[in-house]
Amino acid sequence: MSELPNAVVKRLLAKHGGGLRVSGSALNEAVAAAEDYIARLAREAQASAEANKRKTVMDSDIETARARLSQSG
Repeated sequence: MSELPNAVVKRLLAKHGGGLRVSGSALNEAVAAAEDYIARLAREAQASAEANKRKTVMDSDIETARARLSQSG
């Protein structure tokens, strides 16, 4: 069971996909991919916060995490 609402992902896919419709299976794949990315982002941001001896994830941790994830492909 996904935690990310399908409707949100569907709306984003339509918005950024030129208004094309999205099949149910494609939507499921997109939701899974988005949840995977967010999970990896959260782990990287947590590592950044802990490296800076904080218990709170800050915007700089998210930025650092995004940079690390984009470098790793």
